[in-house]
Amino acid sequence: MINKGEAICLGRDIDTDIIIAGRYLRTKDKSIWAKHCMEDLDPGLAKKLKGKIIVADENFGCGSSREQAVIALKEAGVVAVIAKSIARIFFRNAVNQGLPVIECDFRCIDGKAISFDLDEGLIRAESGTFAFEPPSKRMIEIIREGGLVNYLNKKAEDKTGE
Repeated sequence: MINKGEAICLGRDIDTDIIIAGRYLRTKDKSIWAKHCMEDLDPGLAKKLKGKIIVADENFGCGSSREQAVIALKEAGVVAVIAKSIARIFFRNAVNQGLPVIECDFRCIDGKAISFDLDEGLIRAESGTFAFEPPSKRMIEIIREGGLVNYLNKKAEDKTGE
């Protein structure tokens, strides 16, 4: 599964409150979440996320277990998240929502092209090729299907179509 995008470099400890502030969680309108994604970090960042790969330092997605943080990133157009470390609950929420997440110590250069292959466990960039532990085959299938609900629906359809 090969994807590509341009890098947006962030620091460490980007928590779910930074990704989408609690004040926006009263609505179920995902476009509101996308519009206000990361605004407490940088008010103009949401407009720059489409087609981008977030590259962060340690502890990305820490904080509350809100899946809205992942949904906000996806709705804003984020292709993937690469970080030195990713909070476990955020990691699982990302897979469940179909957003690729990669743990890798990767040197980020803002705006530079990145491609990654989840099956091979490789990131390719101007600064070199970097290896990471690929997700399990099942996690890759879930991401390919756009999330856990889509994956389970497809499995159910496959069984009824036999």
